[in-house]
Amino acid sequence: MANEFKTVKVTLTKSLISCTKVQKATVEALGLTKIRTFKVHTLTPAIQGMIFRVKHLVAVEEV
Repeated sequence: MANEFKTVKVTLTKSLISCTKVQKATVEALGLTKIRTFKVHTLTPAIQGMIFRVKHLVAVEEV
């Protein structure tokens, strides 16, 4: 049970111009700053919830 969570690559694909403050804060918390930037995260329930909240702005790939 050392590594029960998968790893995912989250890429920002759309602009944050017309997004709510909560969505902007979520994208920033994921570590994404500009379009086409990406971060690799361990897929924990917290990260899953953050991705779900901004699913229309990001692309997710399993690593």
